[in-house]
Amino acid sequence: MGKLKLFALDAEDIEVVSAHLQDAVTRVGDIAWMPAQRRFVVIVNRFDWAEEGATRNPGHHRRRTGLHFERVRAVRRRGIRQDNPDAVLNLLAIRFEETDTPGGSVNLVFSGGAEIRLDVECLEAQLSDLGPAWSTESVPAHDSSKAQGKTPGEGA
Repeated sequence: MGKLKLFALDAEDIEVVSAHLQDAVTRVGDIAWMPAQRRFVVIVNRFDWAEEGATRNPGHHRRRTGLHFERVRAVRRRGIRQDNPDAVLNLLAIRFEETDTPGGSVNLVFSGGAEIRLDVECLEAQLSDLGPAWSTESVPAHDSSKAQGKTPGEGA
């Protein structure tokens, strides 16, 4: 599979982005809020779930991927220490809740109860792979009792 590039302008779009970023890992230092530009950016190493079923490229892969949100009014963090830029976060899901059409909040949910909430004027996000995939030995695993009826990549 080639480099992925997605845009999200509504809740359905962000669900697709979320599925592609499930189990992505990032460092706290790779997250930036730029209030003057009203932009929020995160660089992740995403697990390439789409490559899992590919027979032409067997094995497990990750890709360096950028995600940014525009028209961000405020950012709130919970359970994330800003004083440790090398701390690793595991992204579980991204959700959008429309509260004041077309605005609302985007929640980036990480393992361990950490969360980043973006208050947005409207949902406007872009995901772009930044380089080639590389092989990895580890595969994200989920407790099947919590993810009953879900396949890998659908969420826990």
